[in-house]
Amino acid sequence: MGKFYLTTAIDYVNAPPHLGHAYEKVCADVINRYQKMKGNDTFFCTGVDEHSLNVYRQAKAKNISPKQYCDGMVPAFKQAWESLNIKYDRFIRTTDNDHILSVKKLLQKIYDSGDIYKDKYQGWYCVSCEAYLQESDLVEGKCPVHNRKAEWLEEDNYFFRLSRYSEKILEHINEHADFVTPEIRKNEIVNIIKSGLQDISISRASEGWGIELPFDPGQTIYVWIDALTNYISAAGFSADDLKFGKLWPADLHIIGKDITRFHCIIWPAMLLSAGIKLPLRVYAHGFMTLEGKKMSKTDNNFVDPKNIVETAGSDAARYFIIREMPYADDMDFTWDRFWLRYNTHLANDLGNLSSRILSMAEKYCKNLIPAFGKEQDKDNGFQKTAFERTDNYQRLMDDCQLSSALASAWELVTFANKYIEVNQPWKLYKTGQQEKLDSVLRNLLEGLKVISVLLYPFIPVASEKILRSIGVEKDMEAGSFPETKIWGSLPEGSKIHKSGILFPRKEKD
Repeated sequence: MGKFYLTTAIDYVNAPPHLGHAYEKVCADVINRYQKMKGNDTFFCTGVDEHSLNVYRQAKAKNISPKQYCDGMVPAFKQAWESLNIKYDRFIRTTDNDHILSVKKLLQKIYDSGDIYKDKYQGWYCVSCEAYLQESDLVEGKCPVHNRKAEWLEEDNYFFRLSRYSEKILEHINEHADFVTPEIRKNEIVNIIKSGLQDISISRASEGWGIELPFDPGQTIYVWIDALTNYISAAGFSADDLKFGKLWPADLHIIGKDITRFHCIIWPAMLLSAGIKLPLRVYAHGFMTLEGKKMSKTDNNFVDPKNIVETAGSDAARYFIIREMPYADDMDFTWDRFWLRYNTHLANDLGNLSSRILSMAEKYCKNLIPAFGKEQDKDNGFQKTAFERTDNYQRLMDDCQLSSALASAWELVTFANKYIEVNQPWKLYKTGQQEKLDSVLRNLLEGLKVISVLLYPFIPVASEKILRSIGVEKDMEAGSFPETKIWGSLPEGSKIHKSGILFPRKEKD
């Protein structure tokens, strides 16, 4: 059994989560469940970023402390992820004591290496991004992501010698092909580095909210330096050397494409400076948009994941946002597309398939799992197709191409539905061909098992219902993936329990 440590970006608490945030967390949960199915010992961390200027200003406007403000916002994130059936191992807050110790320990290491110095900062800052911007980044004086005017700052700050690490990061990227994925993001990062890296400000004049610099308590650590450190904090960097030795380096950081510069340039440089191993891979996904614009609470342009879950269930929400999002591109959300996917794929394709197979087994096989008939009937192309789709699925899942992996699994759903129409079990029953009928239904039941295992990371509730109905009681997160390569493992003669309607058809709301 190997280890697999994965993280998501941590979210600002200045507004409740929306579907854009949910996509990333569902991605991580899908990967986490899949890795467990492969037999790996996983650790999945997500959380929130609290030391932002936005938080400080909003708390001040409400006449409460920033910590009180954050304490009031955190439950919304935890409840959102719980509603989407997301199971993390650590929900980290940047106000957690072990994280604060980690940040100070890391900054002290970088300072001791000679990579931090004091100087005057003059430049633009986007409060929504919590990021410093170059003049060339602005569009008519506005942040290109949030379309809001940037603020001009002039302060005495501490700087990190990022420019010192250009060649080392390029060398690492060239030697580790999967360090930045997809390829388009890797090329962007390489171009940024080749254009020349500048040293960056890593502190702000203290406003009473943030982590103090260990070597200058009069300054607070810049929020992005603070936030990035959460990945090693959760792994035990400051509190548990044994845990840190086991978990680090992270196997996968899952982030949005807008923050690759922080994760693929600044973060690696910080780790190199401190003498800490780099994460193995950073996967940068696209945006989930609404009417062509990035979802944003600030701009009142968002979909609340709670609305989808309350209307159609967590499986439907998970299925849609993974299936619709291409590997490297953006996806524009519409309710029309959501209901089309729900009724066509979930209600008709999968729900109807499961119901038909179980109903035919009840009617034609006394509600028991039948034996295979003649040896030539055992496969009939089904086993070969199932194994081919499984191999393709595994390759795509290992490469974080989740939408394509889900589509590959769905090809087996389509094949099973066609298999029913070609073999027409009802005719075999009427003509007394019981041995052939038993083989057809056994193939369908074995295929339904493989389908359910492949779909488990995406739609765990429905998958477990199907598996239990055909007598598979195994914990799916305990190395169950090999089940997909065993044709004939269902216990002959065991009773089938119908699972009920998995996805009732719904009219568009």
